Amino acid sequence: MAILSFIVILAYILSPSSLATELDSIHVSQSLSDGMTLVSQGGKFELGFFSPGNSHKRYLGIWYKKIPVHTVVWVANRANPINDFSGTLTVKSTGNLSLTENGTETTFWSTISRKQAKNPVLELLDSGNLVLRNEGESNPKAYLWQSFDYPSDTYLPSMKLGRDLQNGFDWCVTSWKSRNDPSPVGFSLGLVLNDYPEFSIMNGTKNLYRAGPWNGLYLSGYPDLSYTYIFETTYVKNKDEISYSSNTKIDSILARAVINQTSQSITQYIWDDNLQNWKSFGSKPVDVCDKYDLCGAFSYCSVTEPQHVCQCFKGFSPKSPEAWNSNNSSQGCIRDKPLSCNNVTSTDGFVKYTGLKVPDTQHTKLHENINLDECRNMCLKNCSCMAYANSDIRGGGSGCVMWFGNLIDIKMFQSGGQDLYIRMPALESGLQHRNKKKVIITSIIGAICATVLLCVYVIYRVQRNNIEWSKAELFEGYVNDTDLPMFDLLMVTTATDNFSLNNKIGQGGFGTVYKVIRSMNSWFQTNK
Repeated sequence: MAILSFIVILAYILSPSSLATELDSIHVSQSLSDGMTLVSQGGKFELGFFSPGNSHKRYLGIWYKKIPVHTVVWVANRANPINDFSGTLTVKSTGNLSLTENGTETTFWSTISRKQAKNPVLELLDSGNLVLRNEGESNPKAYLWQSFDYPSDTYLPSMKLGRDLQNGFDWCVTSWKSRNDPSPVGFSLGLVLNDYPEFSIMNGTKNLYRAGPWNGLYLSGYPDLSYTYIFETTYVKNKDEISYSSNTKIDSILARAVINQTSQSITQYIWDDNLQNWKSFGSKPVDVCDKYDLCGAFSYCSVTEPQHVCQCFKGFSPKSPEAWNSNNSSQGCIRDKPLSCNNVTSTDGFVKYTGLKVPDTQHTKLHENINLDECRNMCLKNCSCMAYANSDIRGGGSGCVMWFGNLIDIKMFQSGGQDLYIRMPALESGLQHRNKKKVIITSIIGAICATVLLCVYVIYRVQRNNIEWSKAELFEGYVNDTDLPMFDLLMVTTATDNFSLNNKIGQGGFGTVYKVIRSMNSWFQTNK
């Protein structure tokens, strides 16, 4: 036994590929034994037997072939290891795989395919996907079986996360028990199938972290789009599947995401040729605010306030002030004033919040073909509807999702995030505030109009006074428009010295203007 252990350790140190006979495919007439490997066409990945960490047990797995750090991305017999080098992988004529112990009938792992097999062949693709297909078949949907349908702890580019609705199984990644034991434990990242589906990290059935639903641009709980120049993401929702996938834009980039039991997180890595090692570029959960339902109902967690991360929404107060003040916010918040909840005369309204991870979608209703105004009206007519938002935020938003019951697990981001409209009574929803705002705006407009009219009046009076002052200068101070005397031609002729050019003072639209002689002024003084 000691000699066997030594050989196992030595084989691991020397690297599996250095001791292996390499194959590019396995047919029905062939098998893969410990010491042999199956290599992808471009030499990127390799399938074979290995021992993890300091374990002496043997597992069938897939790893990167060309990098110096032995990195396993998939394991077949995770919960059922082989105790020696006797493992053999066989392709059955029925289109199934079988991992057995050489010389015995003990089966450590096998596959089940419901498709008809015709000369099946096993190949490893450069994506890291191990596929069993009929020879000559290139249609991905026609695979008899593929490892991407059964991920281990590692997510690879072009792999799907979600649910196969046709076959009824989940695409999810599940953590190793430890670095020495790839057994699947309770920590997994996958799709929670609500009416508005979302992705979460679970410990069994307990939610630990919500990545959130897909909103057309990103998963709601992860608005960081700083790596879009490297990755492009795809979300599919139809009768066959609901899936999320991410692919690298450059084939030469080696990337992966691994879920870890110890950290209870999923971490993304890119291979760094300069460092000759894996470089982390993001991990979820990111901070304490990502802890599921940290703040309870009708409250949000803000990463901008590390000293007091939980805040009640406006119009709500802590359900237990004593617990809240002791940094125990799990009981959440309750309304300060009740809703009217009357479908006919309801005075409820909605308060808009921005920059959020939307609430848990367990109790939601999705309407993808109505707009936001229709969504608001539909929500307002249902007393149980507590909030609404666009289901797709692209291009100004479209679709409708409504939340019923308590709103939990909401996070406010420093940048990014979505709009959410939360139902509130009239006094809190801003309806009266909007009326006051209308009054203020109307008053301001009225004041501006009054000011303009006053200015026009002042200008008119100034111009009128100028005209009157001109008349006063002409008649030397006598400008009583309503009581001016009438003069005959003889008097006017005399006063202007027979319309002498010496007395002419100007020319206007109504004729020539003359200055009267002093004798006429005396007449005015006498007859005033």
